[in-house]
Amino acid sequence: MKHLRLISTVGAMAVAVAVSAQNKIVLHPENAKQTISKDIYGHFAEHLGHCIYGGIYVGADSKIPNTNGYRNDVVDALKALKIPVLRWPGGCFADTYHWKDGIGPKEKRPSIINTNWGGVTEDNSFGTHEFLDFCELLGCDAYVNLNVGSGDVREAAEWVEYITSANESPMTQLRKQNGREDPWNVKYFGIGNENWGCGGNMEPEYYADLYRRFATFCGGAPYRIACGATADDPNWTEVLMKKTEKQHSITQGLSLHKYTLPINTWTGSKGSATDFKEDLWYSTVSEAWAMDSLLDLHIGIMQKYDPNNEVGVIFDEWGCWYDVEPGTNPGFLFQQNTMRDAIVAGMGLNIFNNHAERVQMANIAQMVNVLQAVILTKDEQMVLTPTYYVFKMYADHQGAKLIPTDVQSNKYTFEGKSTKTICASASEKDGVVTLTLVNLNPNKGESVDVEIGQLAAKTLKGEIVTASKMNDYNDFGQAEKITLKPFDVKKPAKGVLKVDMPAMSVIKIQLSK
Repeated sequence: MKHLRLISTVGAMAVAVAVSAQNKIVLHPENAKQTISKDIYGHFAEHLGHCIYGGIYVGADSKIPNTNGYRNDVVDALKALKIPVLRWPGGCFADTYHWKDGIGPKEKRPSIINTNWGGVTEDNSFGTHEFLDFCELLGCDAYVNLNVGSGDVREAAEWVEYITSANESPMTQLRKQNGREDPWNVKYFGIGNENWGCGGNMEPEYYADLYRRFATFCGGAPYRIACGATADDPNWTEVLMKKTEKQHSITQGLSLHKYTLPINTWTGSKGSATDFKEDLWYSTVSEAWAMDSLLDLHIGIMQKYDPNNEVGVIFDEWGCWYDVEPGTNPGFLFQQNTMRDAIVAGMGLNIFNNHAERVQMANIAQMVNVLQAVILTKDEQMVLTPTYYVFKMYADHQGAKLIPTDVQSNKYTFEGKSTKTICASASEKDGVVTLTLVNLNPNKGESVDVEIGQLAAKTLKGEIVTASKMNDYNDFGQAEKITLKPFDVKKPAKGVLKVDMPAMSVIKIQLSK
């Protein structure tokens, strides 16, 4: 028989939890061997809407407080997230971007039309130097996407040389003339983006040959990433892996894209970001689970041609995609961010952690003001979204050893359909075990028994992201409805840690060994 238990959180908030006992997680710390790449917690900034201009960069003359044009409030918030890597300039924009338009004196840079996103004029005031200096300011790695769709091999190779080379050459002389004496330390280079679609509508056989050509002449790129499949195209992965099987020396990563749509269509409405009911909540969280099976599918194909895991999965676009906010430019993809997004963020990061043997990077789309952003800005104002707080909560997984988990979960059922309720991952670093849990049921709390085995928990602490309503969000000029709060954790008894999770919650528990 179910009963109610009260879980207290900071701010005297009490959440009624309908307790059931069917959820069980077994930790296997003795098998913690695989490191979770810090780059799984990566981000993406495209020349799209107000992600770059107004979001990250306002120019040195702006009244908005800035450092060399970079917004101080955004920089401080991103530093607090411990951003490991940032992808740029796209996205679809990458395969229309010609990098020499974005270097040199700003007043001499030619403008272009952003044909992919809103048809607006791009003045190229934010280019290679501005992006790479921004990464240095954040203390994160840079991931540069080369132009394959409308560019050529020479253009790509010269860009790599301009960025990375310490030798004397026309490109390095040009870099020095533009104010940068030493090369930047850039590891990641993507060779094209969505070349099956906006990057050229190519067939996989054609792109695979083109990739090998570009990758060969961009030898200065330490880590070269091939354009991988859209979510439901295993044939693209099969062809790419087969045609590059003997060229692993020029292929270190294969990208993968998957967006979570509450209404599974690209041609019509995807549903509102804030005005939704449980039918769209259910369809969103059940669709988010597809990332797990998707990874299993594509990793299984990769394993046939690369059994030693030499080629990593680079999941460089993921997140929720809804209709734009009313009254905004439809080409700018500006959407709000609710508790539903926090749930999807927690699920996605847990799923990537649990595939750490192959997933080397993931980049949520996008960093500021676009799609499932961690930050929203409007003039001088800034909002931290629920997704921001999930990323902040999960940061302790970066570079930790993955603890394998067995998860037995109740079902969340809606109108005859059901999906697993609990999503989890665990890791260990410097004697601290971090367990992250998601209860994706918006109506009902869940009790979870976590078998920690021989782990001796000297101290325990917890954090939670939850909300009163499924479509709560943080908005400009208002107190935050969703943020990080402490979560009470009970002492384990007989090797079992009992966790009573409120409905629609993301929780982190840490045990000091």
